[in-house]
Amino acid sequence: MLLHVDTDFGGDPDDACALAMLLGWPDVEIAGITTCLEVAGQRAGCVHHYLDLAGRPEIPVAAGAEASSTTGRQYAPTWGDERYWPDPVPVRPSPPGAALDLLDASIRRGATVVAIGAFTNLAALELVRPGLLRDVDVVAMAGWLAPPGDGFPNWGPEYDFNVQCDTRAAEIVIGAAHVTFVTLPVAMLAQLRARDLSRLRASGRIGALLARQSDAYATEAGMGERGLAHPRLPDDLVNFHWDPVTAAVAAGWSGASIEMATLGTKLDGDTLRLEDDASGRRHHVVVDVDAVSFADTWLAAVEAADGNARTASGD
Repeated sequence: MLLHVDTDFGGDPDDACALAMLLGWPDVEIAGITTCLEVAGQRAGCVHHYLDLAGRPEIPVAAGAEASSTTGRQYAPTWGDERYWPDPVPVRPSPPGAALDLLDASIRRGATVVAIGAFTNLAALELVRPGLLRDVDVVAMAGWLAPPGDGFPNWGPEYDFNVQCDTRAAEIVIGAAHVTFVTLPVAMLAQLRARDLSRLRASGRIGALLARQSDAYATEAGMGERGLAHPRLPDDLVNFHWDPVTAAVAAGWSGASIEMATLGTKLDGDTLRLEDDASGRRHHVVVDVDAVSFADTWLAAVEAADGNARTASGD
């Protein structure tokens, strides 16, 4: 399976959790990685740091769009925060257009795009090279078609950061590409728990850094309190596996139930809503996941990535 990862790496550590999993997933080749919501190559630098830990520096990385095309807003990553990055991480800026060129090259090789950030890079590619996305499979951490079930946080589509941070870009991509939506209420079913962290720390350098970053994020985001406040969430909640589930679906994981839907978009104030629309475009929607099996599947893939790294270094 050939994949291209388009990511806002260096924020919520679930992006790193997704990349680490793909690096250990059997029969997956990563054609390239592009970053969005960039800050002078900080996010790309964080990607390179993980690739170095994994012994995979040959995977091409390009720093992409630095701001939302809708609002012009920029978003600071965790780069430079020692709670998340105990070792210095060099910035890795790219020349203008490098991210679009890398995306284009991956798409022309037949890669499925794993979209685990804003749609800004993909929308820019469609605007400068119209029609390029028409036959592209995009598996996106995005969409809010139904509310979470009882016992989960009562969030709505405004919580869908990847769509709402750049609604103009989301509309362009949803209207141009074939998207498999891994909706947030479904991805919410899969969680990283405190009980998983000891196994993660024992995995190796990749797992240890993931555990450190996830633990720091859980404290900063109040995940423990959130788990205690909602009966369908575990009391030891560390994070939701938003991006890892998305990456697993793109890699062909059998634990996701997927249905076809005809969907359109509607801008309600500043909130872009995804809804059934007979005049819309046909897309796939993940409607359920085997969250119990995913927890072990994800951990095993991270362990495999660490094992591959040790083999590559001769340890």
